[in-house]
Amino acid sequence: MNNKKLWILRSSIGLMITLCVAFTIATAFLNQTVFYVEAGILVAASILVLIRLRRVKADLHEFMQNIGSTLSSAQSDALLKFPIPLFVVGNAGEVVWYNHLARDTVLNGQEDMFGEKLQVLVPELDMTLVSRPGGQRVSSGGHYYTAFSVFAYGREDGGAYIIYLVDDTEVAKQALEYQESRPSVLSIVIDNYEELMQGAKESQKAQVLGEIEGLLEQFVSDANGLLKRMDRNRFIAIIEERYMVKILAGRFEILDKVRSIVCEENLSPTLSIGVGRGSATLHEADRMAAQALEMALGRGGDQAALRTSNGFEFYGGVSKGIEKRNRVKTRIVAAALTDLIQNSENVIVMGHHFADLDCLGAAIGLTKAIRQMGRECVIAINAATNLASPLYDRYLQEGESDLFLEPSMAIERVMRRTLLIVVDTHLPYFVESQELFKLCKTVAVIDHHRKMVGHIDNAVIFYHEPYASSASEMVSELLQYFDGHIRISRMDAEALLSGIMLDTRNFAMRTGVRTFEAAAYLRRLGADTVEVKKLFSNSMGAYQKKMQIVSSARVYQNCAIAESQLCDDIKVVAPQAADELLGITGVDASFVMYEYDGGVSFSARSLGNVNVQLIMEKLGGGGHFTMAGAQLENTDLEHAELLLRQAIREYNEEKTAK
Repeated sequence: MNNKKLWILRSSIGLMITLCVAFTIATAFLNQTVFYVEAGILVAASILVLIRLRRVKADLHEFMQNIGSTLSSAQSDALLKFPIPLFVVGNAGEVVWYNHLARDTVLNGQEDMFGEKLQVLVPELDMTLVSRPGGQRVSSGGHYYTAFSVFAYGREDGGAYIIYLVDDTEVAKQALEYQESRPSVLSIVIDNYEELMQGAKESQKAQVLGEIEGLLEQFVSDANGLLKRMDRNRFIAIIEERYMVKILAGRFEILDKVRSIVCEENLSPTLSIGVGRGSATLHEADRMAAQALEMALGRGGDQAALRTSNGFEFYGGVSKGIEKRNRVKTRIVAAALTDLIQNSENVIVMGHHFADLDCLGAAIGLTKAIRQMGRECVIAINAATNLASPLYDRYLQEGESDLFLEPSMAIERVMRRTLLIVVDTHLPYFVESQELFKLCKTVAVIDHHRKMVGHIDNAVIFYHEPYASSASEMVSELLQYFDGHIRISRMDAEALLSGIMLDTRNFAMRTGVRTFEAAAYLRRLGADTVEVKKLFSNSMGAYQKKMQIVSSARVYQNCAIAESQLCDDIKVVAPQAADELLGITGVDASFVMYEYDGGVSFSARSLGNVNVQLIMEKLGGGGHFTMAGAQLENTDLEHAELLLRQAIREYNEEKTAK
């Protein structure tokens, strides 16, 4: 009999006594003599029942205390004083017996817990897990235990089990302290140090650097960490895990604080932070921090990248890429690329799937320059799927079809010292031909998109500038530092200019000083803006489809969302429709969805107030601050819009939380 059954017995007897009292009172109205007799009997019976109930409870308690003798006739006293809390439970999990230590520690001194379910007393306990060789980790009363189960006696379908609770409290505390004291390495760099210091007075330099260092020292001091300056614009910090959790919860507020410093010409400093977290050694954490910093810089700076064994996480990235006015890197890359070209047997230039004007323009500019260096060079491009058919057809009409080669035919030209130059993408799965990419052992990359996880990591030259407006701008700069005898034609200059105009929307977005300098260089080579404008012409059908997409748009949280069914030239029409939607009052970003290849593709644009790259990354895509895209497989437009709206909400919530 357990406590529950005893309670039922008490309740039943109480009900019977209540009924007897009611009948006795009723008798008083009929016969006083009988009433007094019944009342006396009722009082005597009630007293006797109460005495017996107390005796039943005492007998039950004595039975439970003495049941330990049935476990082992020679060791009941040893079990009571056993130095580990233990319980004897029935097959249904009810407590049959427990020793003194279990009563004092696990039950906090409570008596008479016999019959209760052990899972009620120790909620984390799972009778299935405790029977395993390693037991189960549980906690109770501020203590941590490892629970083990041993079959005690009786048949397995109706016997009893002994549950041992090995106190691991000190070990658990040490393990927790070990985890919380694990060091994370932070590699910190001032993104635009050169621009801040250029032309500034010594007093102004000291003031700006003093403010930045003061904020960094306070940031690290609040985290009880260590900060050391490694170079004029580089720092390293070591912070324990217990404080890194708080920093991540605050989403690296130091980025906003440093950005709030206003310098000359309204230029604000920005930081990039690479974090190596969860490594086995400090050396590994430092290596991971360096990888994370490279990723943060490759995504445009002004953000923190967290590198763990599970991959990357990103914080910040709310501002545009920092334009670098210094061309030292361009000259170095031009010299290194020239050496690679001279030492190669031949060169193949390849862009991304569905090559646009920027991709093809950059490839043409490079190819023409390389041929003037005396090396065989072709462009690997799919003629049927490229989105720059006006430019492609123009070269065919001019008799320069030898510039282009289908990827399947370009593979046949791969030799031991073939140089592959990838333009306008840095993702191996996005190149025109993955087979061609894998065959070439020497690879160079020229790209302006913000760096994404899984980028080409075996490139001999990785020329990546996320601040640049386009790959065509980067190639235009490189051409100026190649051999002085190299000079591309007017038509080639127009191809490069078309790429710049495409990605800057006719110099309205993402333009810097170097963008206009590159355009001026191309203009000096004879590029005609009227001829370039013709490359952007659409058919009447494409124009009408674009207007249909624009007219169907809906606004959600200052973002225009439109959708379209599959049609000819949809990959050209969708981005143009997204651009048109930005002309609507109150629209900060636009998203055009369309069905393609069994899924849904997105074309995203913004005016700079919204980072569409971060929104598209939530859907597995990427791109630039103001121009991005993504593709979802095995879905429809309705479900894709739900996911897009969710991504927009999350982005705005994260932005508001800063």
